[in-house]
Amino acid sequence: MLQWEYMEKVAQAGGAPVLLPPIPEVVESVMEKADALLLSGGPDVAPARYGEEPGPDTKPPRLFRDDSEFAALRLAEERGLPVLGICRGLQIMCIARGGRLHQHLPEHGPTVLGTYEPREIQIKPDSRLGGILGLSPTVYCHHHQGVAEIGAGMVATAWADDGIIEGAEEEDPDAPFRVGIQAHGELGDSTMPLFRALVEAASAGKRG
Repeated sequence: MLQWEYMEKVAQAGGAPVLLPPIPEVVESVMEKADALLLSGGPDVAPARYGEEPGPDTKPPRLFRDDSEFAALRLAEERGLPVLGICRGLQIMCIARGGRLHQHLPEHGPTVLGTYEPREIQIKPDSRLGGILGLSPTVYCHHHQGVAEIGAGMVATAWADDGIIEGAEEEDPDAPFRVGIQAHGELGDSTMPLFRALVEAASAGKRG
Protein backbone atom coordinates (compact mmCIF):
# COMPACT_ATOMS: atom_id res chain seq x y z
CA MET A 1 0.00 0.00 0.00
CA LEU A 2 1.30 3.46 -0.88
CA GLN A 3 2.12 5.56 2.15
CA TRP A 4 -0.15 8.53 2.71
CA GLU A 5 2.83 10.88 2.83
CA TYR A 6 3.49 10.58 -0.91
CA MET A 7 -0.03 11.67 -1.83
CA GLU A 8 0.00 14.41 0.78
CA LYS A 9 3.26 15.86 -0.57
CA VAL A 10 1.97 15.87 -4.15
CA ALA A 11 -1.25 17.58 -3.05
CA GLN A 12 0.65 20.15 -0.98
CA ALA A 13 2.75 20.90 -4.06
CA GLY A 14 -0.41 21.68 -6.03
CA GLY A 15 -0.84 18.38 -7.84
CA ALA A 16 -3.74 15.95 -7.90
CA PRO A 17 -2.36 12.50 -6.99
CA VAL A 18 -3.81 9.52 -8.86
CA LEU A 19 -2.85 6.03 -7.75
CA LEU A 20 -1.46 3.66 -10.37
CA PRO A 21 -2.78 0.15 -9.58
CA PRO A 22 -0.05 -2.51 -9.72
CA ILE A 23 -1.97 -4.28 -12.47
CA PRO A 24 0.01 -4.40 -15.73
CA GLU A 25 -3.16 -4.61 -17.84
CA VAL A 26 -4.40 -1.16 -16.77
CA VAL A 27 -1.12 0.77 -16.75
CA GLU A 28 -1.47 2.10 -20.29
CA SER A 29 -4.98 3.46 -19.78
CA VAL A 30 -3.97 5.23 -16.56
CA MET A 31 -0.78 6.67 -18.04
CA GLU A 32 -2.70 8.09 -21.01
CA LYS A 33 -4.29 10.55 -18.57
CA ALA A 34 -1.19 11.24 -16.44
CA ASP A 35 0.83 14.47 -16.52
CA ALA A 36 3.78 13.05 -14.54
CA LEU A 37 4.96 9.89 -12.82
CA LEU A 38 6.08 9.41 -9.22
CA LEU A 39 7.78 6.08 -8.49
CA SER A 40 7.71 5.45 -4.76
CA GLY A 41 9.65 3.35 -2.29
CA GLY A 42 8.75 -0.28 -1.79
CA PRO A 43 10.00 -3.88 -1.90
CA ASP A 44 13.20 -5.12 -3.54
CA VAL A 45 13.20 -5.17 -7.33
CA ALA A 46 13.64 -8.65 -8.85
CA PRO A 47 17.40 -9.09 -9.47
CA ALA A 48 16.58 -10.78 -12.79
CA ARG A 49 15.75 -7.29 -14.04
CA TYR A 50 19.45 -6.47 -13.90
CA GLY A 51 20.78 -9.90 -14.80
CA GLU A 52 21.58 -11.30 -11.35
CA GLU A 53 20.41 -14.09 -9.09
CA PRO A 54 18.87 -13.10 -5.74
CA GLY A 55 21.37 -12.77 -2.91
CA PRO A 56 20.71 -14.27 0.54
CA ASP A 57 19.47 -10.93 1.91
CA THR A 58 17.31 -9.94 -1.06
CA LYS A 59 13.61 -10.04 -0.25
CA PRO A 60 11.13 -11.85 -2.55
CA PRO A 61 10.02 -9.49 -5.32
CA ARG A 62 6.47 -8.50 -6.13
CA LEU A 63 6.62 -9.18 -9.83
CA PHE A 64 3.25 -7.60 -10.63
CA ARG A 65 4.48 -4.32 -9.16
CA ASP A 66 7.81 -4.57 -11.00
CA ASP A 67 5.98 -5.18 -14.28
CA SER A 68 3.56 -2.30 -13.72
CA GLU A 69 6.16 0.26 -12.72
CA PHE A 70 8.67 -0.54 -15.46
CA ALA A 71 5.81 -0.32 -17.97
CA ALA A 72 4.66 3.01 -16.52
CA LEU A 73 8.20 4.40 -16.69
CA ARG A 74 8.56 3.32 -20.31
CA LEU A 75 5.29 5.04 -21.22
CA ALA A 76 6.25 8.19 -19.30
CA GLU A 77 9.56 8.41 -21.13
CA GLU A 78 7.90 7.81 -24.50
CA ARG A 79 5.51 10.69 -23.81
CA GLY A 80 8.19 12.98 -22.38
CA LEU A 81 6.50 13.17 -18.97
CA PRO A 82 8.36 14.34 -15.86
CA VAL A 83 9.43 11.50 -13.54
CA LEU A 84 10.41 11.57 -9.87
CA GLY A 85 11.82 8.38 -8.35
CA ILE A 86 12.07 7.91 -4.59
CA CYS A 87 14.09 5.07 -3.03
CA ARG A 88 12.97 2.03 -5.04
CA GLY A 89 11.81 4.51 -7.67
CA LEU A 90 15.37 5.72 -8.24
CA GLN A 91 16.49 2.11 -8.53
CA ILE A 92 13.84 1.37 -11.17
CA MET A 93 14.89 4.42 -13.17
CA CYS A 94 18.50 3.22 -13.22
CA ILE A 95 17.71 -0.46 -13.90
CA ALA A 96 15.49 0.56 -16.82
CA ARG A 97 18.56 2.17 -18.41
CA GLY A 98 20.73 -0.92 -17.92
CA GLY A 99 22.00 -0.15 -14.42
CA ARG A 100 22.26 -2.56 -11.52
CA LEU A 101 21.98 -2.60 -7.73
CA HIS A 102 23.98 -3.46 -4.67
CA GLN A 103 21.68 -6.18 -3.34
CA HIS A 104 22.65 -5.66 0.29
CA LEU A 105 24.42 -2.87 2.12
CA PRO A 106 24.59 -3.99 5.75
CA GLU A 107 26.84 -1.12 6.82
CA HIS A 108 24.72 1.52 5.09
CA GLY A 109 21.23 0.78 6.35
CA PRO A 110 19.58 2.03 9.55
CA THR A 111 21.17 0.97 12.80
CA VAL A 112 17.71 0.17 14.18
CA LEU A 113 15.55 -1.93 11.87
CA GLY A 114 12.39 -0.18 10.77
CA THR A 115 13.60 3.35 11.50
CA TYR A 116 14.19 6.25 9.15
CA GLU A 117 17.44 7.95 10.07
CA PRO A 118 18.29 11.56 9.22
CA ARG A 119 21.43 11.71 7.10
CA GLU A 120 23.20 14.55 5.33
CA ILE A 121 23.95 13.86 1.69
CA GLN A 122 26.21 15.74 -0.71
CA ILE A 123 24.75 16.87 -4.03
CA LYS A 124 26.63 17.83 -7.18
CA PRO A 125 26.58 21.64 -7.45
CA ASP A 126 25.67 21.96 -11.15
CA SER A 127 22.92 19.32 -11.05
CA ARG A 128 19.18 19.73 -11.34
CA LEU A 129 18.83 17.98 -7.97
CA GLY A 130 21.27 20.44 -6.38
CA GLY A 131 19.33 23.36 -7.77
CA ILE A 132 16.19 22.00 -6.12
CA LEU A 133 17.44 20.78 -2.73
CA GLY A 134 20.71 22.62 -2.21
CA LEU A 135 24.08 20.95 -1.80
CA SER A 136 23.92 19.34 1.68
CA PRO A 137 20.31 18.58 2.64
CA THR A 138 19.41 16.35 5.57
CA VAL A 139 17.12 13.56 4.38
CA TYR A 140 15.57 10.41 5.84
CA CYS A 141 17.12 7.10 4.80
CA HIS A 142 15.93 3.52 5.14
CA HIS A 143 17.28 1.13 2.54
CA HIS A 144 19.40 -2.00 2.46
CA GLN A 145 19.99 -1.80 -1.29
CA GLY A 146 21.46 0.90 -3.49
CA VAL A 147 22.44 1.79 -7.02
CA ALA A 148 25.73 0.20 -8.11
CA GLU A 149 25.67 1.30 -11.76
CA ILE A 150 23.57 4.20 -13.00
CA GLY A 151 22.62 3.15 -16.52
CA ALA A 152 22.75 4.82 -19.92
CA GLY A 153 21.84 8.49 -20.15
CA MET A 154 21.72 8.97 -16.37
CA VAL A 155 24.33 10.56 -14.11
CA ALA A 156 24.89 10.29 -10.35
CA THR A 157 24.26 13.58 -8.58
CA ALA A 158 24.25 12.79 -4.84
CA TRP A 159 26.23 10.61 -2.46
CA ALA A 160 26.21 9.55 1.19
CA ASP A 161 29.39 9.93 3.24
CA ASP A 162 30.21 6.27 2.57
CA GLY A 163 30.12 6.82 -1.20
CA ILE A 164 26.75 5.18 -1.86
CA ILE A 165 24.81 6.89 -4.65
CA GLU A 166 21.89 8.86 -3.20
CA GLY A 167 20.62 10.63 -6.31
CA ALA A 168 20.64 10.55 -10.11
CA GLU A 169 19.09 12.36 -13.03
CA GLU A 170 19.11 12.65 -16.81
CA GLU A 171 22.61 13.44 -18.06
CA ASP A 172 21.24 15.84 -20.69
CA PRO A 173 20.28 19.07 -18.87
CA ASP A 174 17.76 19.85 -21.61
CA ALA A 175 15.94 16.52 -21.22
CA PRO A 176 12.56 16.33 -19.48
CA PHE A 177 12.53 16.35 -15.67
CA ARG A 178 13.69 12.90 -14.57
CA VAL A 179 15.19 12.96 -11.09
CA GLY A 180 15.65 10.22 -8.50
CA ILE A 181 16.68 10.25 -4.86
CA GLN A 182 17.48 7.22 -2.72
CA ALA A 183 16.25 8.79 0.51
CA HIS A 184 12.61 8.75 1.53
CA GLY A 185 11.61 12.11 0.12
CA GLU A 186 8.06 11.70 1.35
CA LEU A 187 9.31 12.25 4.92
CA GLY A 188 10.30 15.59 6.42
CA ASP A 189 10.26 19.07 4.94
CA SER A 190 13.69 19.29 3.30
CA THR A 191 12.56 17.37 0.20
CA MET A 192 9.30 19.24 -0.34
CA PRO A 193 10.92 21.27 -3.17
CA LEU A 194 11.26 18.01 -5.15
CA PHE A 195 7.50 17.56 -5.22
CA ARG A 196 6.97 21.18 -6.18
CA ALA A 197 9.50 20.77 -9.00
CA LEU A 198 7.66 17.67 -10.26
CA VAL A 199 4.29 19.44 -10.26
CA GLU A 200 5.78 22.54 -11.91
CA ALA A 201 7.33 20.37 -14.64
CA ALA A 202 3.98 18.62 -15.18
CA SER A 203 2.18 21.96 -15.41
CA ALA A 204 4.74 23.29 -17.88
CA GLY A 205 4.27 20.18 -20.01
CA LYS A 206 0.51 20.74 -20.13
CA ARG A 207 0.99 24.39 -21.12
CA GLY A 208 3.50 23.36 -23.80
